[in-house]
Amino acid sequence: MDIKPKTKLLDLLNEYPELETQVVEMAPPFKNLKNPILRKTVGKLATLEKVAKIGGIDVGVFINDLREEIGLDLMDDPIEDEPVVIPSDAPSWINGDPKHIIDGTAMLDAGEHPLNHIIKLMRDIEIGDFVLLKTNFAPLPMHDAMKQQNYVVHYVVNGESHQSFFGKQ
Repeated sequence: MDIKPKTKLLDLLNEYPELETQVVEMAPPFKNLKNPILRKTVGKLATLEKVAKIGGIDVGVFINDLREEIGLDLMDDPIEDEPVVIPSDAPSWINGDPKHIIDGTAMLDAGEHPLNHIIKLMRDIEIGDFVLLKTNFAPLPMHDAMKQQNYVVHYVVNGESHQSFFGKQ
């Protein structure tokens, strides 16, 4: 088994149980991994990339520390960020790169709700800029909340990837 950012935590711990202590030391929010129910639930959902983000550590450092611990070669660039793809049918206000990209799934996993964070970001962007929220679910209540505050919203689903674009006009 290779250790990469998209590797599921449960798969890693099943293959390399000796890494549990290191994971918990590097990402303390995962200290409850000893609880078998939480281990199964969280472990099936969380990728190593999400564990690093929630733990507040650099993804590359986290991945390479785990790889080094079990004798795998270090990765030059272990970060596998998905590129931002602007849909061809996107409205004209979605142009260029997002001013901010928010991983809503990671925020929720960490016990934070992305709505307040995005509202703060929206106050500081210019007309023509936009914020991109990435999730693994349809954040429809957030879309409604943003529209109520007179922001424009565009939503795209591609498989399990959900992208919500929020802008000012």
